[in-house]
Amino acid sequence: MNELMTARSLTTRPVVTLGGDAVAHVKDTVCDAAAARITGFTLTGRGLLSGPLKEGLPWQAVYALGHDAVMVRGRQGLVSAAAMTAHQQTVRARVLGARVVTEAGTEVGTVLDVVVEGGTGGRVVGFRIAASRGFAPGPTRHRRRVYVPRGETLEVAGRALVLPGEAVRHVADDLSGFTALVCGVPGVRRGSLP
Repeated sequence: MNELMTARSLTTRPVVTLGGDAVAHVKDTVCDAAAARITGFTLTGRGLLSGPLKEGLPWQAVYALGHDAVMVRGRQGLVSAAAMTAHQQTVRARVLGARVVTEAGTEVGTVLDVVVEGGTGGRVVGFRIAASRGFAPGPTRHRRRVYVPRGETLEVAGRALVLPGEAVRHVADDLSGFTALVCGVPGVRRGSLP
């Protein structure tokens, strides 16, 4: 499995051609939550005062999603941002703040971020959530923030994500622990929930 990263960490990441030319910066990630895939990125200009571009970057034009940059073969892969977001919405508009429940109706929490696979995968592998008190008890002032895998059968119902019960049996407190959790690294301590 490639490196895991959060969708929010992709914001302002440079988009660079294989020849080293800077094209733009990522403004937001566009995904199909039900299909659990990144479908593209909306873009901003490269300068400090540059605004949003009318062009977007579809996932098919991405060569690789790396730790420091989004790599593309060239500018010719860019498309109209409006056309790209017509059927899918940005992560910020659709997924962040959505309720997370299990198939059995147990309240898990609300989505703070989406965890995606880098490289050429572009898969949505899990979520960072503000856990409900019943799901992951924590201090009374702040809800516990945990990472949960998306499971095999993710359903999207309005502004709620419905995860399979077995997907939320183990949680991680940080991204490195979550990476070990979804990769099945033996000997890694995982938080277990009832």
